[in-house]
This record gives sequence, structure tokens and C-alpha cells, in this order.
Amino acid sequence: MENYQAPRSSAGGMLKSLFNPIVIVICCILGWLIFDKILGASMHFEGNNRMNHPVKGDFLGVMYKGGPIVALLIAILLIIITFTIERAFTIVRARGKGNLTKFVSKLQYMIKNDQINEAIAACNKQKGSLANVMRAGLGKFDELMKDDKIEKDQKVLVIQREFEEATALELPMLSKNMVIISTLASVATLVGLIGTVRGMIVAFAALAQAGAPDAIALANGISEALINTFLGIGGSVIAIIMYNLFSSLIDSLTYKIDEAGFSLIQTFGAKTK
Repeated sequence: MENYQAPRSSAGGMLKSLFNPIVIVICCILGWLIFDKILGASMHFEGNNRMNHPVKGDFLGVMYKGGPIVALLIAILLIIITFTIERAFTIVRARGKGNLTKFVSKLQYMIKNDQINEAIAACNKQKGSLANVMRAGLGKFDELMKDDKIEKDQKVLVIQREFEEATALELPMLSKNMVIISTLASVATLVGLIGTVRGMIVAFAALAQAGAPDAIALANGISEALINTFLGIGGSVIAIIMYNLFSSLIDSLTYKIDEAGFSLIQTFGAKTK
């Protein structure tokens, strides 16, 4: 059985490492399909021909006239939404089942009253990153309280190191994929700007013709520029809001972990001879 379990664990780790690139590739494919099959459907255009003007008031047809860069912007938006959902689930799971403020207060009360086993049971019930860190610290707390061979200062250092190691294991999970969201906040704007510049080139090319300007080309160029600007800024706004929201939630959770850890170390120091 042991030889059988190891490959499964390795395969699971490989799937996790491939999650991000797989998501990005799928979103890019979906972005193109949405652009070509939905936005570019013939029903959105006059004469059922995507080469013509969009039907009046049909926003999907107008978006299609934004050009192929719209497909990339849609893919970026899908990636942002996907990792936003992934981060939301991760942070909700990391916060555990109950109210964190009440949980910390409850732990502090139990620790001060030497209810270590009850505190560990409360951590098992709460779950999440804070509970995992506190369970590790409480286990070491109970172990060191029964050890008379180690000096007080060394005990405090041991339990402090236990907290630091447990916290170091939890924090990477919380901040994972945050860099993708922050990067896309800038990339969405820049890609939108590329589409804007491309549209303006088309518009000015239409104006540069001898005689009367090509009204259709001019309109398409301006439409392309504005649609790309709209999608680029829209995607960037969503990414910035989500990144700041998640960063705030992670900072709040990290603060509570530090607060609970400090309380346990202080109590341990006061109780240890």
C-alpha cells in the first residue's frame, strides 16, 4: 500500500503545479470562442454579415467590432474571475468555521485557565489557518509544561519557534496566486491601451484617404479604440479591487494569528518557572 500511495501523492502535487497554466490556457480558449462564436454571431450584424455594422443597440456586435484584442481582454477577465473565486474559497477556508475574534478571545481565556486540552479541541472544531497555528503551539505548550529539564528561556524560544514554523507553513497558502491578480491589474490596462492605439490607427488611416473619408472604416476604428479601452479599464478595476480586498483579509488573519500566538507565549512565560 505504501508503494501505491506515493505515486498518487506525486500526481496530486503535479496537478496542483499545473493548475495555473491549465486555467490560463482554458481561459484564453474560452476568450476566443466567446469573441468569435458569441460576439461574432451573424445575428448581431446588419444583413446577418459580421462584416457589416452591428444592429442598432446590439452591444455584443459593437464589442466584436473592437477587434481580435477583445478576445485577449475577455480571456484576461476570465482569468481574473477564476482566480478571484479560487482566492475567495481559500481565504474563507483559512478563516475557519466561526468568528475569529470570538475564537481568539475564547482561546485566551482557556489558556489563562490552564484548559489546554479544551483549547486544542476548540482548534480542531474551528479549523482554518489560525486554528492550525494555535494547535501546533498548544501542543508544544502542553509538552513543555511537563518538561522540567529545559530552562525557562529555552522553553519560550522553543514555543516561539514552533509558532513561527507553523505560521510559515500557512502564509504561502494565503498569498498564493495573489501575484497573478496584481499582475493582471496592470496587464489588462496595457492590453486595452494596445487595442485603443490599434483602433486609432485604423481611424486616422480612414481620415487620411484622398477625397471623402471612409466613414465605415472611421467608425470601426473609433469603436475598436473605445471598446478596448472599456474592457481594459474594466478588467483592471476588478483586479485592483479584488487584490486590495484579499490583501486586507489576509493582513487581518495574519494579525489575529500573531495576536493569539503572542498571548500564548506571554501566558507560557508567566506560568513557567
